[in-house]
Amino acid sequence: MRLLTILLLLLFLQPTANSQDSAYLQKADTLQHHIPRRATRRSAIVPGWGQLYNKQYWKIPLVYGVLALPASTFVYNNDMYQKTKFAYEARFKAEKGDNSDLSKIDSKLQNLSIGSLQSYRNIFRRDRDYSIMWFILAWGVNVADATVSGHLKEFDVNNNLSFRMVPYVQPQQQQTGLSLQFHFKNTHSK
Repeated sequence: MRLLTILLLLLFLQPTANSQDSAYLQKADTLQHHIPRRATRRSAIVPGWGQLYNKQYWKIPLVYGVLALPASTFVYNNDMYQKTKFAYEARFKAEKGDNSDLSKIDSKLQNLSIGSLQSYRNIFRRDRDYSIMWFILAWGVNVADATVSGHLKEFDVNNNLSFRMVPYVQPQQQQTGLSLQFHFKNTHSK
């Protein structure tokens, strides 16, 4: 019975076992290839997902911190807009003779005139709309960061390129200056 169990286990595990076949290694190599378009799409769907795909984990709290600022100002400005709008409408109805909503006005807004309430209402509405715009802009910066970082993920930074600034003097023309020298080292033999 024990031998049968071991044979069945080996039989079921056999299809998942991989040899070091060159076709398998090429397939595994393509699976590890970084695709910047994926980072862009993921970051457009969920903020920070592109940074996670790029393995830049330290950027994720920054993304959510930057997005939290316009989100919190939106919540505050929308709340104050709703309160000032209600207070303005209640004062407007009170001028027409309907005092039923005056007691429901927020205590911070009780002593304001109808003109002040209208001005504050417009300011809070404008700031609320700006918060939406800043949120969309911050989300776009998040997507752009994921895209650029995705493209630079496989950027080759090695010692095959060197750069030097060398001072020079030309005594015949009595000039001094800086010379920029680039050196490309080719390690591949032809």
